[in-house]
Amino acid sequence: MKIPTTLKHKPVIVSENYENIDGRAAYHSDAKGLSLGLAQWNDRGKVDISAKVWRYTGEKWSRQSEELPLHRVIDLAILICRAKQYCADSYRFEKLYDPEHTTIDRIGLQGDAMTVSVCTDNPMIDDDIKLFTQVLSDNDELISERLRTLSRILKEMGY
Repeated sequence: MKIPTTLKHKPVIVSENYENIDGRAAYHSDAKGLSLGLAQWNDRGKVDISAKVWRYTGEKWSRQSEELPLHRVIDLAILICRAKQYCADSYRFEKLYDPEHTTIDRIGLQGDAMTVSVCTDNPMIDDDIKLFTQVLSDNDELISERLRTLSRILKEMGY
């Protein structure tokens, strides 16, 4: 299925067969494609690029399609990596986290830092972190394959 080019997000680089590799939803996903292109929020004289996940309901392109600035996509990848690393060692804690030390990391970016922490404002955190850790474990093969691929590409790029 071809990604639409007549909408506000203007695709430049696309993956139009994403539904075939969308994790456990592969071959049954409504996420039909990914694109990098000109962002829909561009103002006159100011151009940004974004990443977009294109969802199709079977009848029309969905309003649930997501568009993100590229730095946020990378920030999400950083957050995923730190969460995965933290959860791999969380068995050391009775609750799978240390209630006395909920900050996982502070990652320096742009002269400040992204704070990564366990969300203890969530009243169900004790149960939810168990579910989260279990789902990460259940999906380790899918996630790790992608992280290994990302690592290889980053090394090829000199990072």
